[in-house]
Amino acid sequence: CHMPAGGLGILSAPENCDAQVLRLCEMGMTDGTQIKVIRKAPLGGPLEIFVRGTRLCLRLSEAKMFQVMAVS
Repeated sequence: CHMPAGGLGILSAPENCDAQVLRLCEMGMTDGTQIKVIRKAPLGGPLEIFVRGTRLCLRLSEAKMFQVMAVS
């Protein structure tokens, strides 16, 4: 995830839809949803995001499945 902590973005639907992506979509990570990066762990560790009123912690590999367009 290239967004800094505190950054806002809009999710785009992932191209590949496997069980892991489907589970994240069920938790609110759907196309057009706004997210906010709360904090990022150092050295490529997990990141915490705020999406649809809920905080989610994602592995970097999970976050990379989704495209995010930054919102200014």
